[in-house]
Amino acid sequence: MQTSSPRFKSLAVTAGLSFWFFIITSGTGSFSILYFALFVGIVLTITQVFAKKISKGLDIFAIINTKVFLGSLYIFVISIYGILFKLLRIDLLRLKKQNQSYWLEIESSNDVRKMF
Repeated sequence: MQTSSPRFKSLAVTAGLSFWFFIITSGTGSFSILYFALFVGIVLTITQVFAKKISKGLDIFAIINTKVFLGSLYIFVISIYGILFKLLRIDLLRLKKQNQSYWLEIESSNDVRKMF
């Protein structure tokens, strides 16, 4: 972001802020297209007008926004995998011996068979 133009930085920050506006208002149940368009319009206008003056601040905000977004995405993905593994009863580390397991038991196959 440090080599980007201030106008592009303002677009990136507007996209980040509009994303969080959408997430927060949808989560609270008060999302409206009119409010969203108004918010995007106001933020885009302000950041475009003052892009040269607040370029350093836009850099800092973009970095923080990216870290928060990627951190929450990481937590979300790990949580989904944990929930799915729990529901599907997948034991990746094979800590418990299960009767209804999909793993092959190598010790129980003593006889040698041809595979063709």
